[in-house]
Amino acid sequence: MKFEVGDKVVVKITNEDGVVAEIIDDNMVVVDVRGVKFPAYTDQLDFPYYKMFSKQKLVPEKKAAIPKTFIDQVPKEKIRQLPKRDPNGVWITFIPKFEQDDFGDDVVTLLKIHLHNQNETGYQFTYQLKYFGETDFELKNQVLAFQDFYLHDIPFSSLNDSPSFHVEFSLLTPDKGKAPYFEASLKLKPKQIFMKIQEIQAKGEPTFSYQLFKDYPNKVEEDKMELGKLAAAGYKVYEASKARQYLPPARTVVDLHIEKLTDDWKNMSNHEILMLQVDEFEKYYELALAHMQPILTIIHGVGSGRLRDEIHGILRLRKNVKYFVNQYHPSYGYGATEIHFQY
Repeated sequence: MKFEVGDKVVVKITNEDGVVAEIIDDNMVVVDVRGVKFPAYTDQLDFPYYKMFSKQKLVPEKKAAIPKTFIDQVPKEKIRQLPKRDPNGVWITFIPKFEQDDFGDDVVTLLKIHLHNQNETGYQFTYQLKYFGETDFELKNQVLAFQDFYLHDIPFSSLNDSPSFHVEFSLLTPDKGKAPYFEASLKLKPKQIFMKIQEIQAKGEPTFSYQLFKDYPNKVEEDKMELGKLAAAGYKVYEASKARQYLPPARTVVDLHIEKLTDDWKNMSNHEILMLQVDEFEKYYELALAHMQPILTIIHGVGSGRLRDEIHGILRLRKNVKYFVNQYHPSYGYGATEIHFQY
């Protein structure tokens, strides 16, 4: 028998490709051509090899040589002026990654974090992710002008651990008129994140962002005092090495409850009370630094948390703060923050 079931064949009359579907006898078979079956004599069929070789030559023809093009024959490309973007600061951007759960609902499994520079200046940066004041991830690199830099991913579940994002910037090209470094930080609460994700889902947007700063700050010029003139005017001038002995004593624990600070607190507004408490905190914070104190405990109470948040916001921007923590203390409960310094 010339053919078997499954053999590929060509119908000589129509030059169509088919497959042998059934053997009828030695002289006739059933052929399937694109789903249509019909009987055919074996002498009306052939194997497809001749057809393939007749279509494709065994030795391909040589392609015509491409004429050489010399450099002076290449037309100059016109330089296209791209639209200039307006500087808009440096942002930290979050990209939620969605996956479907067992019920077919879209849930966020992690957040991809990027640093987005929309300014005309490039920066060196040191990035830190902290949980409860402790550094969990740190990265040093640079982000160029109008560029995006991928930092890392964080699990969505870790948002319940009070993450805070800290970035210290400095200029890639130093400028004497600009600050040597600039610190920015961001602390997000889980509720804020949930609301942002719902908002971008409703708008069909892939990301949400927070601005870390708009313009890199100028250098703060220190006032230079003429010590000789001050002494001649009757002011006391101390040597820096001996100045500490003339400072008020520092405290390791400072209680900011308003009744401890003034007897007239009942006649004060909430804003006036808060400002007095913050001033007192600043006073003993500076004294702790002047006396090279390793730890300072601030008792701010629980209350609405406004004073605590105000103090924490200040501490995040202070370079001498190694870390601070507001955890349960047997004497103060959750109403105190412990500050650890670095020198």
